[in-house]
Amino acid sequence: MNVTLRQLRAFMALARTGSFTLAAEALYITQSALSGLIKELEQTLEVRLVDRSTRRVYLTPIGESLHSQLDTVLHDLDMVLRRVNDQRALNTGVVRVATTQLLASTLVPELMAAFQREYPSIQVKLMDAPTDAVMARVFAGEAELGIGPERLPNSDITSTPLFDGPFMAVCLPDHPFAKRRQLRWTDLMRFPIIALHGQFTERLARDLRAADMKTGFAPAAEVAYMGTVLSMVRAGLGVGLCIPYAASLVEGYGLKLIPLASPEVRRSFDVFTRKGRSLSPAAQSFLDFIGPRIRALPHLGISRQHLEPEAFS
Repeated sequence: MNVTLRQLRAFMALARTGSFTLAAEALYITQSALSGLIKELEQTLEVRLVDRSTRRVYLTPIGESLHSQLDTVLHDLDMVLRRVNDQRALNTGVVRVATTQLLASTLVPELMAAFQREYPSIQVKLMDAPTDAVMARVFAGEAELGIGPERLPNSDITSTPLFDGPFMAVCLPDHPFAKRRQLRWTDLMRFPIIALHGQFTERLARDLRAADMKTGFAPAAEVAYMGTVLSMVRAGLGVGLCIPYAASLVEGYGLKLIPLASPEVRRSFDVFTRKGRSLSPAAQSFLDFIGPRIRALPHLGISRQHLEPEAFS
């Protein structure tokens, strides 16, 4: 049956008011238009729904039955449409964000808290994951957004730069480097270096080779988590490497961050989304919110080569 929502709302208004005049006024249409909608509905259903008199409209038994059932159905429909409108207007929604364990324990919770102060009805759900699993969470649909170190291009994932920062040395407060304002990589390599395994070390080694460094990059230890790096540095087992966004964690371990130069090596951190998939209004709002806020943080050492908020649109 080709019954329209407009016909059903016309019938419900007529049933509620008992008058073609009042029902037409409630729907902001003419009385003849209302009469036409009721006639179309009755013809489609092949049954009379109302009995007309000179003073009032009465529902037939079938009309009464239809009215009682439609009342609940249209109320539920209105609630669904209201929720959609709230999401469009950014009043409600859920954003699932996958990120690395280090970002999840430093930068991202601060961004979440600031966002939810401004959008209290939007819930941000954080999923911490190994670095190489962040894109996989997005691809699997477990998260709408991923935030992590840049990775090789993927035909199913779109990567958009969010921020970048320079590598810095991490050492004990009484280390020979502790009072230096800046270090060279050749200075650092006189001591055991503790680094993260996988692409972290592999890409860093390539970057240093590309800068014509004569001394190869060969960490004394490679571990899975930054917490392990910092614990080993605190135990006096060597020096570590870190990006400035994790400064709060480094300071929590009682360690110092010292800039590395000659050459300066930077690492980009990206937002990962499913290619060809539209973001929900809540997720788009989250991205638009965090971009400018990250760039306003003075301790990240972010370069000016970054994308503006509209790049996420």
